[in-house]
Amino acid sequence: MKKRLSLLSIVIILFCITGVALSFHTFSNENRDTSGEEITKDQIELTFWRNAGNSAENQAYEELISEFEAKHPSTVINMKSIPYNDYEVRLRTELAAGNPPDIMTIDNPNLALYANAGSLLSLDQYMKSEGNIDDIPEATLNVLKFNDEIFLAPVVESGIALFYNKHIFREAGIPFPSEDPNEPMTWDEVRVIAEKITKLNKDVYGIDPAQGFAEGEAAAYFKIPLLWQFGAEVLSPDETTSTDYLDSKEALEALQFYQDLYHKYKVAEVELPPRAFESGKLAMTVLGSWTLAEYENKPNHKIGEYFGVAPLPMAKERVVPNGGWALGLSSQSNYKDEAWEFIKYVSSYDGMKKYAEITGDIPARYSVARDMPEINEYPKNIFLHQVQNYSKNRPGTLAYPVISDAIKTLFEDVGIGGKNVKESAKEATEKINKYLEEL
Repeated sequence: MKKRLSLLSIVIILFCITGVALSFHTFSNENRDTSGEEITKDQIELTFWRNAGNSAENQAYEELISEFEAKHPSTVINMKSIPYNDYEVRLRTELAAGNPPDIMTIDNPNLALYANAGSLLSLDQYMKSEGNIDDIPEATLNVLKFNDEIFLAPVVESGIALFYNKHIFREAGIPFPSEDPNEPMTWDEVRVIAEKITKLNKDVYGIDPAQGFAEGEAAAYFKIPLLWQFGAEVLSPDETTSTDYLDSKEALEALQFYQDLYHKYKVAEVELPPRAFESGKLAMTVLGSWTLAEYENKPNHKIGEYFGVAPLPMAKERVVPNGGWALGLSSQSNYKDEAWEFIKYVSSYDGMKKYAEITGDIPARYSVARDMPEINEYPKNIFLHQVQNYSKNRPGTLAYPVISDAIKTLFEDVGIGGKNVKESAKEATEKINKYLEEL
């Protein structure tokens, strides 16, 4: 039987693993704090902590809170949006100290840590009675669960796809990849295209296959799918070992392919120049759905004109990562029912639709996606199709912070260092197993 980790232990773990508290979004400072506003005796105040997002995400939550407060005049939502390089440590410290917010956003892979520590209230009964869970894709619903109970409510989903420079493709005489969500290229086809491009133009890099060597969770989010696509897993189904999974024949094949892009075929570069893709120095890259909004605001770099989007390439299997920031309720809240009302509203059809319309993100409900024409049109239809049909959860285990760090190191070893893939996989496996044995 697994031991129950305290939040203090989790905070220590977080401090010990470098890079965990970094993300792949651009963050702002705290943007709404109602603590200075007067709360009447007939009102209650709910504290809501979230990882700070971009301006559209902040606007979406501001508007949702205003609408909720107008409909619930007896409730005031005090939102703090905290830069993510501080968020996890601050949240877990407050939870360990017994001073948590009523409502909080949780990154899906970290759910097990909070739920196992007793910090989150199970939303299972709430969601099953009022959350309309039949409207949520199974893969999305699964990532909200711990021990088969729903602990989080979703707002939006995420995904990744292949972005390419149309100008570079034209110059090389290479046909554009299909925009059909059902027609992904294979990774071998991508590699051949990258070789052709780099042979024709030595100043252009062919492919950045998985967001280079970024810090934090971006490394695992973008790189674990490559293992899945070759038929590998990170952990055994019972989550007790990484042996024969992360070091399996399929995993080694994936790692060798990844390494060969850098060291054999030389179509990928360890150190890319700043904004290589935007500046025309990189032909293809893998980016997240959240980057679409950035390109929509750049007239000279619009999707469909300067850049194109294609489904994420596949190997033996077609798999993409899923998971977005979801809403959780503190088990220590004095206003659980009231907090649930806010969570229910934000994750409802109306709340989710407003959020998705403002941010451009992929909604986590079938009905909302169906009723938003732009989500069903290129290029967002690619992300929608993938997340609803081919998405997979990162391991929802107490060991996830260690797994995330081990994956980051593993891909650095084989990519940057060119180390033997079998030896590198063995080291990563031993690191994960050592921690699993301590649980």
